[in-house]
Amino acid sequence: MEAQDCSAEEYFVQRKVLDELSLDEVAQKGTWSTKPTVGEQVKEALRCSVPRLKQTVQKWIPVLSWLPRYSFRENAIGDLVSGCSVGIMHLPQGMAYALLASLRPVFGLYTSLFPVLVYFIFGTSRHISIGTFAVISIMIGSVTERLAPDSNFIVNGTNSTGSVDIDARDAHRVQIACSLTVLAGIFQILLGLVKFGFVVTYLSEPLVRGYTTGSACHVCVSQLKYLFGVTPTRFSGPLALIYTLVDICRLLPETKVPELVVSLVALSVLIVVKEVNACYRQKLPLPIPIELIVIIAATIITHFCGLPDTYNIDVVGEIPSGLKPPRAPDSTLFSKVIGDAFAVAIVGYAINISLGKTFALKHGYKVDSNQELIALGLSNTVGSFFQCYSVTSSLSRSLVQESTGGKTQVAGLVSSIIVLVTILKLGSLFEDLPKAVLSTIVFVNLKGMFMQFMDLPMLWKTNKVDLLVWLVTFTSTILLNLDLGLAVSIGFSMLTVIFRTQLPRYSILGQVSGTDLYLDIDSYREAKEIPGIKIFRSSTTIYYTNAEMYLEALQEKSGIDVGKLLMAKKKKDTKLKREQEEAQKKAKKEAKRQKKAVSHLSNGTFSLKEEKDSAGQKGQSQESGVALSTTLSSENGLGKGQENLAYRHDTESDSDSETGCNKSITQASHDCDDERGKACGSCTHSIILDISTTSFVDTVTVKTLKNIFRDFGEIDAEVYLAGCQACVVEQLDTAGFFSESIPKSRLFVTVHDAVLHILKRLRRTDFVLDVPCSTKL
Repeated sequence: MEAQDCSAEEYFVQRKVLDELSLDEVAQKGTWSTKPTVGEQVKEALRCSVPRLKQTVQKWIPVLSWLPRYSFRENAIGDLVSGCSVGIMHLPQGMAYALLASLRPVFGLYTSLFPVLVYFIFGTSRHISIGTFAVISIMIGSVTERLAPDSNFIVNGTNSTGSVDIDARDAHRVQIACSLTVLAGIFQILLGLVKFGFVVTYLSEPLVRGYTTGSACHVCVSQLKYLFGVTPTRFSGPLALIYTLVDICRLLPETKVPELVVSLVALSVLIVVKEVNACYRQKLPLPIPIELIVIIAATIITHFCGLPDTYNIDVVGEIPSGLKPPRAPDSTLFSKVIGDAFAVAIVGYAINISLGKTFALKHGYKVDSNQELIALGLSNTVGSFFQCYSVTSSLSRSLVQESTGGKTQVAGLVSSIIVLVTILKLGSLFEDLPKAVLSTIVFVNLKGMFMQFMDLPMLWKTNKVDLLVWLVTFTSTILLNLDLGLAVSIGFSMLTVIFRTQLPRYSILGQVSGTDLYLDIDSYREAKEIPGIKIFRSSTTIYYTNAEMYLEALQEKSGIDVGKLLMAKKKKDTKLKREQEEAQKKAKKEAKRQKKAVSHLSNGTFSLKEEKDSAGQKGQSQESGVALSTTLSSENGLGKGQENLAYRHDTESDSDSETGCNKSITQASHDCDDERGKACGSCTHSIILDISTTSFVDTVTVKTLKNIFRDFGEIDAEVYLAGCQACVVEQLDTAGFFSESIPKSRLFVTVHDAVLHILKRLRRTDFVLDVPCSTKL
């Protein structure tokens, strides 16, 4: 078979030049509307039927749509194995992350149980694992420590000599965490009901990754006190992380060596075995549950060796067995945590939906962003009544759930059963677990977040703006804490978007010879400008923030300073008017002088003496007749407004200079003197604005375009629009843009249509070969 040469592919297009009016006629633009009216929408919303009711219920409760079709043969084994693996991870991570929230470990187990059951019913992602997460936990912990510091619970003395009422402090912190959680859940439910799931699109990937990396640093510093066995001073507000780190370094001489040894041993074992899991994940049927093994081993060694009594090692303490009855959160705390609750709601949802969409794309199913927002909100709201704190999906647990064969949310149900059994029967066995071991589990699970520092070299090569967003987010999170850091990073990210639209790339387009391609002349060598025609394009939408810069860039790129040209034209008109007025005044004075001369001459003629001879008298009469005839002729000529010879000379000079510009098309567009020629740089008679990148127009844009048509029209330059989208044409029409001075015939489908129209209108024949009507590529 003979191979085809792709370079030989070509096509020919032959059609009429289409402006907006011709396009409406050829394409048969309709005036009908496919959008239903408000009445039809209300009628459709109120329509009730059994299929519609079933569809609505399944939409709000997704478990009813997929659970009846659940295939035990295909999914049961994978979900069972995956659920057991994730459940085993829930136990150590739940207890460890509870310490980040400044709560007792048992509340981390509660958080790993109830929200998971709620998400099983209302969630749409099949692979994410809902529960405790380091970033959310540290955000909760910053609020609980701020509103319930140790200094508020001193008994039997002052801050320096008294002891802390730990039970009262922990109970109040649980109330704060539950109040914050229910408020965050309400925010998420409300945003989901109003279809506000798209809000997460404003949190770009560099922002989320920079924020989670900064949060990981907060988590790391908060766990150092357990590793070294020290008690640093609690700081809040900006630079709290720096102050805490400095205080921990100051307390290093007071390190408890036994706790440091326990931490280092547990950390070493966890790192080694996790690396083995990573290296042999393809060969191992299940990852080694090293976290659970370390917890069990550390609890046994601590209990039977009496480490708490001998070396004063800090342990978890009492873990009550059984479940506590539901209790409503304290609503009086809402006003104190409302800002933190909104931040937790947004961050939790952003992490959740990003993981959910990642797995959905990989496995070929759809995640409903609004339903995910509602499901997460219900998980938080319901969980808060059972003394749970805010949840989101965990990357490490989700990866384990997906890699071990989990295919549906049944895996989450299995994991919650394991956590339930632990709470009911096994919780009290972990009372002698050292807190240092839990902190090492947190450290090891931060590896994935710290690996995000590898984004920096990649972003440096690909996108400097995204790199700047990442760095600003990370720095603000470190220096300003989690709440202010999030606000600053979102604000900066929005500013980058605004700056990108305010500072677009403006280009003058040139034609690639023999084609209908019009490209940036600064980027393509073969793109050549068509003499007398400037084609201008912006790389972004024209709206109120960049409309003025658009006009300035148009004048700069085209080399036409409208202001100077209008001023020069005004000066020229004023000068000509003044010269004409002076000429008229001079003519009037001359006429008056001539009249006086005629009158004096007539009087002198009648006073001649009769004794003169007839011959002399006849000669004088002839001379007088000649003078009188000349005077009257001159007077009559000026009275009729005969052409000023001086002004006529200037006009002829202008006409000569115009003829010298052999690239000009019409006399009207090139009636320019030497001053105007220097200002223009070239005789430009037509300007085409390529607005194909504009997706909408506002009132400022409409006014700017009107001013462009008016100002350039005053200097005899015709302006055309090309590539205007249908929605933009409708917006322009609604805004009253079109008029007798700006008809729709100034709008063309493509730049090529506009160019052909201009050349045909000006009867140019020297570009027929370069700009063919039949285009060949």
